[in-house]
Amino acid sequence: MGKLAIVGLGLIGTSLGLALKRADPIDTEIIGFDKEPDIAITAHKMGAVLGLAPTLEDAVTSATMVIVATPIISMRKVFETIAPHLKRGAVVTDTASTKADVMRWARDILPPGINFVGGHPMAGKEQSGPGAGTESLFDGRPYCIVAGSDVMPGAVSAVENVAKAVGAEPFFLDAEEHDSYAAAISHTPLMASIALFNLARSSNAWPELGTMAGPGFRDLTRLASGDPAMAHDIFLTNRENILHWIDRYVAELERLAAIVEESEPEALYRLLVETQMERDNFLVAPPKREPESKSAELPTASEAFMDSMVGGYWRQRATEMTNALEERARARTQQERLRRRE
Repeated sequence: MGKLAIVGLGLIGTSLGLALKRADPIDTEIIGFDKEPDIAITAHKMGAVLGLAPTLEDAVTSATMVIVATPIISMRKVFETIAPHLKRGAVVTDTASTKADVMRWARDILPPGINFVGGHPMAGKEQSGPGAGTESLFDGRPYCIVAGSDVMPGAVSAVENVAKAVGAEPFFLDAEEHDSYAAAISHTPLMASIALFNLARSSNAWPELGTMAGPGFRDLTRLASGDPAMAHDIFLTNRENILHWIDRYVAELERLAAIVEESEPEALYRLLVETQMERDNFLVAPPKREPESKSAELPTASEAFMDSMVGGYWRQRATEMTNALEERARARTQQERLRRRE
């Protein structure tokens, strides 16, 4: 890759550097930058980067790839700063937990000739900072890749290769899909964790509740110990999707409360058993994207990339048109056979 710059050396940036070091890519020099000198020095001492750039501009100059691993709201300013200093043809990617705003900022700010590919490794910890970074953070985890319609395929392949190099599994989708799905399985659990802790903490009985709190309470409120800046940016940049899924979460709680209130032991037990079985199955064999039909094969990497660029609509239209043409050809063949018999 030549020079690869990691901008932002917190948990994710440092873990990416460590994982890439483990992968040991040939002819690759990993340079890091963080606006906080202490954070940058810690990441460097851990071996996450080979060297530190004195400025953001120096970090990206002549870099073949730039990975922006800063807080979400900071990314717009980062794009503005690095735009004049990027090497033509460079690949820029990010690690933000939301994608729609970041993709728009990149499209509006980065100059022509720069390939921006959105990225989001679905991995993390409640601890933050470079000291919490590990080379195994991304192992076996999905790595969401979001590509704009004008990006070069080689740039997408480069980000895909980085995802594989750090031990993750590339997962292609568009920005709207990503933000909606992330709100459901990542951002709403964060909200629920914060709400549950505040519910208990604000009670007059908190001394007793805190004393009694066991692993269940600690597990469910673990996310509340995460980086407040990250949570703040997530809630601001994915507001509508989060509110949608919170409404659905509240409705599910109300459904469960109604079953308990109505004292329906059979219905309650059935719900509990079904939920336990479904979650146990999920842990053993997480669901995969369903093919378009029972006889259809799973999408190829190129199909997944095309879907991430322009959505599945045009590919579906092409399939429909192809099927229609094939049907017409079969009809003509059948007519020709009938004429021959006559």
